[in-house]
Amino acid sequence: MHKQNLGFIGIGLMGQPMTLRLLQAGYTVRVWNRSPEKLRLVQAAGAEVADNIQTLVQQSDVILLCLSDTAAVEQIVHQEIAPAASAGKLIIDLSSIDPDVTRQLGEELGQHGMSWVDAPVSGGTAGAEQGTLAIMAGGDHEAIALAEQVLKPLYGRFTHMGPLGSGQMTKICNQMIVGCNLLVLAEMMALAKAAGVDAEKIPQALSGGFADSKPLQITGAEMAAERYEPVKWKVKTLLKDLNMAKTQAAAKAQAVPMSALAAQLMETHGAQGYLDQDPATLIKLYTQP
Repeated sequence: MHKQNLGFIGIGLMGQPMTLRLLQAGYTVRVWNRSPEKLRLVQAAGAEVADNIQTLVQQSDVILLCLSDTAAVEQIVHQEIAPAASAGKLIIDLSSIDPDVTRQLGEELGQHGMSWVDAPVSGGTAGAEQGTLAIMAGGDHEAIALAEQVLKPLYGRFTHMGPLGSGQMTKICNQMIVGCNLLVLAEMMALAKAAGVDAEKIPQALSGGFADSKPLQITGAEMAAERYEPVKWKVKTLLKDLNMAKTQAAAKAQAVPMSALAAQLMETHGAQGYLDQDPATLIKLYTQP
């Protein structure tokens, strides 16, 4: 079967392990990153480093984006991808960005004959390394079919959620649950420690019960052990997604009081210097004097 030439823009915490898995699956992958030093590992594994984004777009059948936020995706599309656009190419956006902007960008590139699939992921760096990510995707059926094939080395579950933007909206829903969960875990772990409970045993004790979750087993365990390195994801990333939930809810006249409170607490934590730290540090909201 013909393997498409891939271009990957954004080789960060998630982009690096995803690129490595695509290379291991036999794809030709051209890469670009704003900070070139982050390309060393994927280049050593066989990725071709593009001189610039426009060259990468011209030489790729499928262009994958894994960028920090909505503004970063908009900038790359408007300044670099659109000028090099040509018919028949597919954009797969693995970033977590605004659903409305996703639809606008998809329509803009559609005028050049390009297709767009929004395919944000859940599962963290461990899921990216192991190829077990959950991918929630939006787009038309033809583009989705290609994205599902190309991304197969990356996911354990791929779900087509509806038209363009539906993947991003589903990711926001995902992050509402994750954000609220993490803050409850933080206050629970702080209480357990204060009460003299062996907090490091809590994930084991609750495993398989109604309170169990991946955040409990991964981030809860790190909170209990006060282990905050290495940073696998960042407080500011989750805060960005919770703020998008508030924006989407306001536009649709929906109340999201729990997610709004989670965003407020995370904003407070970030203002204390933790925006670029792992969310396991959220326990410090409740343990610092």
